[in-house]
Amino acid sequence: MENIKNIIFDYGNVIFTIDFQRAQDAFAKLGIKDVTAFFAHKAHNSLFDDFETAAITPEEFRAGIREAAANSDLSDAEIDSAWNSLLIGTAPQNHQVLQQVKEKYRTFLLSNSNAIHYDWITAYLQTTFEVENLDGYFEKVYFSQHIKLRKPHTAIFEQVIKENGLNPAETLFIDDSPQHIEGARKAGLKALLMTEPAERLGDFLRQNGIL
Repeated sequence: MENIKNIIFDYGNVIFTIDFQRAQDAFAKLGIKDVTAFFAHKAHNSLFDDFETAAITPEEFRAGIREAAANSDLSDAEIDSAWNSLLIGTAPQNHQVLQQVKEKYRTFLLSNSNAIHYDWITAYLQTTFEVENLDGYFEKVYFSQHIKLRKPHTAIFEQVIKENGLNPAETLFIDDSPQHIEGARKAGLKALLMTEPAERLGDFLRQNGIL
């Protein structure tokens, strides 16, 4: 891909596989009605936006799930298990791909996440790959709950651009969500919609002239 010097990666379903249907099924088992309106890829209850920007704590998030399920007896473990059910994992080769990309470009991670998922993913990386966190694969890692901004709002892209002195015209953003792609383009970034399963990240990058 011509004139690209920097790449900003999303995490879920770009590097790490997630399955929204599994979370919907798990929430339904907790007693939540109309789960597709409550939580989905393109739209969801404001509870999730608030959690992803650290506007509410994990305890307040769990209270929101209990309220939505109309069941005050749900345990923290039951709620966390349902919420984490969408987290599948990373294909081992993807970490090798990220190292290859890092040798050619300045690379960054920009992910909408939350405290419960972050803890699960960190433990997963340590147990499965014996790596402390994702910092070694990127120049800098941004999670929405740490900077209290989330995609697709342009402010989150503008912060990454400003903090790292990036030229938007030379910066590519890769994400699996069309609404996030639109937000990145509004911030002046070039953007590419991930159209392959996450385990085929390397193939996708080669098909688009990045590797």
